[in-house]
Amino acid sequence: MSDKKPGFQFNIIKNDPLDGHRGVNIGAISLENVAPVFIDLDTYEVWIDMGGLHARAEVEKRVKWVTDKSEAEGEGKKEYFLVWVAVERLEQGPAYSGVTACYEMVNKEKRRGYKMMHEHVNSLDHALKGRIDLSILDDKAKAVLKEFLMNHNKEMWTNSKELQKVL
Repeated sequence: MSDKKPGFQFNIIKNDPLDGHRGVNIGAISLENVAPVFIDLDTYEVWIDMGGLHARAEVEKRVKWVTDKSEAEGEGKKEYFLVWVAVERLEQGPAYSGVTACYEMVNKEKRRGYKMMHEHVNSLDHALKGRIDLSILDDKAKAVLKEFLMNHNKEMWTNSKELQKVL
């Protein structure tokens, strides 16, 4: 028997968590309409990796997460922006409804990764709530993200007026 106390856990489910079943799954978070988009800060390559929802994206695997940035710095470090993109169906059609970004550094050689977990969780939460905050991104990252989102789904981009203003 384990003495380890269970920590706070999210119940991640598909579809509407409140779909008529009062008292069941109340307070659950549905991650069905959000995607983690990574931007490599060396190459400015942009891609989606759904493993990022659980810190299991390819770039995040096989590292121990630390809060001391110096442990991940040095030879072999790679820096990324993780952009949370939430989508929603509006009257005019589907749109990018919430888009927020956070930073992480990974050093596979040292097997260390740096990120501030609370920033990642808060950023995801803000995207799910429909906020748009890309203030952490530099101009080049904003430009490649804009191009990526436009090419990913033209209709969603066209319906995302607030995001268009930010980018």
